[in-house]
Amino acid sequence: MSTTDRRTLLKSLALAGGAAAAGAAPAAAAREPREPPPAAMGMLYDTTRCIGCKACVFACQQANDLEPDTSPDGLHLAPVDLNGRTKNVIKLYQEGERRSYMKAQCMHCVDPACAGACMLGSLKKDEVTGVVGYDPSYCVGCRYCVMACPFNVPKFEFDRAVPKIVKCELCRHRIQGAVAGRGADGFTRYPDGHGPACCEVCPRQAVVYGRRDELLDEARRRIAEHPGRYYQDRVYGEVEGGGTQVLYLAHVPFAKLGLPELGERGVPHVAYTVQEGIYKGFIAPVALYGVLAAVMLRNRKRPEGGAQKGGPA
Repeated sequence: MSTTDRRTLLKSLALAGGAAAAGAAPAAAAREPREPPPAAMGMLYDTTRCIGCKACVFACQQANDLEPDTSPDGLHLAPVDLNGRTKNVIKLYQEGERRSYMKAQCMHCVDPACAGACMLGSLKKDEVTGVVGYDPSYCVGCRYCVMACPFNVPKFEFDRAVPKIVKCELCRHRIQGAVAGRGADGFTRYPDGHGPACCEVCPRQAVVYGRRDELLDEARRRIAEHPGRYYQDRVYGEVEGGGTQVLYLAHVPFAKLGLPELGERGVPHVAYTVQEGIYKGFIAPVALYGVLAAVMLRNRKRPEGGAQKGGPA
């Protein structure tokens, strides 16, 4: 390709990029950020209260009929991360004398990336509780949810003949038919046996269950009562990734616990905005096809068998 041809092609690509950017500008407001339902339920986990007993891990496996993820000797619960048999896990962070436990499970995002990526609606956010539930009858095993989740939560049962996605659903099967009330601790909760099993068995209230707005108030109360105890006096999940219904208080940097640093917009909101900008009015695809057509037309006009300028005769 000659210098003139390359210059023409680069100009065409620049014009196409400009057209795509022009189409993207009004798209930023095309999808409003989602808000949590008024009665959104969730959990608050406080690393300063957790003793790493793993009672929550055992209770979760029992309540969800999961096979034990044991050590090689088969005697001890030993999951090191979320997997096809573990919806809730306690991890240990240690750096020198600094240490902390970390409870990992589905974050039940306000604007869940997994549900946004699911083609058939197998993953869906409940309109009342905000819980992100999973219906295997619609799942085709594409695993887009696994790739989309910024928290690396959904897991696939690779060792099953008929595999499913495994993730915490906040024990929603235990809540069905139960009536929520005000607990002795002031939180909106369901009777024992009708809420997340991990919260019911925690001996230190390191993880508590309730409405998201009440949990945020509780987190701020703990921060105010214990100045200097918590890292940055901040509640993780209040705004990160568009907000989550599982919230964290920690005395070490959240990134050290494996919680990603996210902006205030949800992953689906960002993805939708970009896609809308690119494909709105088919500006970018039409521009790209125009560039390709121009290149093809130029090549067809070139004499067959003719020598390139500056090349051998």
